[in-house]
Amino acid sequence: MDRIFNIGDRKIGGNNKTFIITELSANHLHNYDKAVKLIKEAAKAGVDAIKLQTYTADTITINCDNEYFQINKGTLWDGRTLYDLYKEAYTPWEWQPKLKKIAEEEGLICFSSPFDKTSVDFLESMDVPAYKVASFEITDIPLIEYIASKGKPVIISTGVAGLCDIDEAIKACKKEDNDQIALLKCTSSYPAPYEDINLKTIPNLAETFNVISGLSDHSLGIEVPIAAVALGAKIVEKHLTLSRADGGPDAAFSLEPKELKDMVLAIRNTEKAIGQVDYSLNERTLKNREFSRSLFVVKDIKKGEVLTQDNIKSIRPSYGLRPKYFNCVLGKKAKLDIKKGTPLSWQLIE
Repeated sequence: MDRIFNIGDRKIGGNNKTFIITELSANHLHNYDKAVKLIKEAAKAGVDAIKLQTYTADTITINCDNEYFQINKGTLWDGRTLYDLYKEAYTPWEWQPKLKKIAEEEGLICFSSPFDKTSVDFLESMDVPAYKVASFEITDIPLIEYIASKGKPVIISTGVAGLCDIDEAIKACKKEDNDQIALLKCTSSYPAPYEDINLKTIPNLAETFNVISGLSDHSLGIEVPIAAVALGAKIVEKHLTLSRADGGPDAAFSLEPKELKDMVLAIRNTEKAIGQVDYSLNERTLKNREFSRSLFVVKDIKKGEVLTQDNIKSIRPSYGLRPKYFNCVLGKKAKLDIKKGTPLSWQLIE
């Protein structure tokens, strides 16, 4: 049975449209006007939701530069400390209620990823309709329990999670009587190499854990989200920047506005093409069957003349007998003179 829940006025899952989320992330570059423009560009592109991140450097880590807090794993941010990165990347909390209002005026749902209990409480004061758990927070079971206790849909990224981690996160939600859960396949590399993405995991997440599944994508381009939808993703999340040339912590793996619009259009067209299991022939298909093969007279035939492989053939179009009768009519005689180009019918055969 398909899982379905609502986020705001959108139904998620089942045969409903893919829920497309634009991640604002750090691409505002600490410029409020840029943040507003990103929301408006996302709305123009036709997405369903804008997602914020609600943390400060002090709520997500500590200001420490020893080896444990240095970034040196071959990422875009090597050479920095976690505190320094998050201090640059965070979205000021005082902006967030205003950004939510603007998003809603643009017809978008707005929600966020909290990173500690204070951010959950802050987002509750904003009355967000859902929560997103980031990949690196999936092991924080007390935080997930607190998020789930608010009774709203919980979307969980699984970028660094094994099966046990995912199972524990789901149990944490259900412990709070919250089964409005979605799991996103995510590759926590920035940008994510195609060969590491493994989109086949998306339908398996839904089947294994009986939840809605989708994709949080950090790859370059739009091919991966489109393929994800073809494989059953009900949620797609992608970062947006006004221009990758602007720089910033997340710019390198973010889409620009035209690319986002192209992605949304491609996803909507993909949804139409997926359709349903259907062996019936619609009006267009029936009309096109006129071009299929049938039996035609290909040389003038005199009355009483025998039908042979030389004077009848299976060719296009479809106005004659079906080709399956070819061997049945061979050797039979014509009832009357038949001109070349006449569709063969039983009425013409003795």
